[in-house]
Amino acid sequence: MSDYLDMELLRFSTAGSVDDGKSTLIGRMLYDSKSIFEDQYEAIEASSKKKGEEHVNLALLTDGLRSEREQGITIDVAYRYFATPKRKFIIADTPGHIQYTRNMVTGSSTSNLSIILIDARKGIIEQTYRHTFIASLLGIPHVVFCVNKMDLVDYSEETFHKIKRETEAFVSKLGIKDITFIPISALKGDNVVNKSEKMDWYQGGTLLYFLENVHIGSDYNHIDCRFPVQYVIRPQSDEFHDYRGYAGRIAGGVFKPGDKVIALPSGFSSTIKSIDTFNGSIDEAFAPMSVTLTLEDEIDISRGDMIVRDNNRPDVAQDIDIMVCWLSEKPLQLNGKYAVKHTSADVRCVVKEIKYKVDINTLHRMEDDREIKMNDIGRISIRTTKPLFIDEYKRNRNTGSLILIDEATNDTVGAGMIL
Repeated sequence: MSDYLDMELLRFSTAGSVDDGKSTLIGRMLYDSKSIFEDQYEAIEASSKKKGEEHVNLALLTDGLRSEREQGITIDVAYRYFATPKRKFIIADTPGHIQYTRNMVTGSSTSNLSIILIDARKGIIEQTYRHTFIASLLGIPHVVFCVNKMDLVDYSEETFHKIKRETEAFVSKLGIKDITFIPISALKGDNVVNKSEKMDWYQGGTLLYFLENVHIGSDYNHIDCRFPVQYVIRPQSDEFHDYRGYAGRIAGGVFKPGDKVIALPSGFSSTIKSIDTFNGSIDEAFAPMSVTLTLEDEIDISRGDMIVRDNNRPDVAQDIDIMVCWLSEKPLQLNGKYAVKHTSADVRCVVKEIKYKVDINTLHRMEDDREIKMNDIGRISIRTTKPLFIDEYKRNRNTGSLILIDEATNDTVGAGMIL
């Protein structure tokens, strides 16, 4: 069991236009990797027969909402979990329609990898640009373009390479670190879990092989030490009479006992005495581990403070520029006040300026239309009531992101990436 718990977890999201076969692809992956139960398969087999479909419709495995099954589309983000002997996976199946941009942002925000589907018959379309732009905006380290429905273009090598060339030309402007292209047929199962016999011209591995082997250890920032304090542990028991520990989740860097650190905002310095976990003390800890640090000196630290290295500090700022994806039906208000959650800190802010809105299809800045409505992405500047300890989003996705909350309803209304 412990081996299973220690297995590396890969989070990935899928995106593509309506009918590109995202749900079928995930269904195929679950089925061919033996990750579904017999009764689940029998249920979708019966459902497919009822609809008069000649194949078992594997898309029904992921379309959880009845309205999705009836319309044959994905509306909300569906999360699926599966594992192979090599790795554990969490899949976020995100919708393709433009009116669900916000669902794609929330589904992909924690992903290591994004699979973007392209229909081999249609090639790159508006949605491909949009999904790739969002993947680059969210700093997703690995993007796999799956050219699907190869069976409908006679498994043509020429078609695949033409789509690959066009996509590469577009992606080169976006700065995505790692891109891969795989020709597949989700319906027939070519190159998903099993190697295709119809495309011997393709020398690469299957999609599942890629997902099992892609290197994600360096996706986290292991250079800048960032430890946002979530909770101060004072057991007040006889056994641990003087124990004072700071619990939280490491947002970057590597911490070891003996390291010299400082606490922000006070600037007091100390040395790490021990790093404690549920299973005892450890010699080093790094992102994204959850641990408790104890320090040699008694200094005043509370929730929302950050423990960092003296020679490598985050920016301390109250005036912050962010790219925001707006999630609420109520448009963003200029001079509006919102609550902000950033790592473990809770503050409030006012929106000082709306700089521009991004046309998600052309990637152009729209400086004449600055009304940011639901599913829009724009650049704004906010001023917070207290300084936050921030890094640029592309340097650290944990300390570089924040959310805006409507204080009246407590709804999360905006997802922000710090520039």
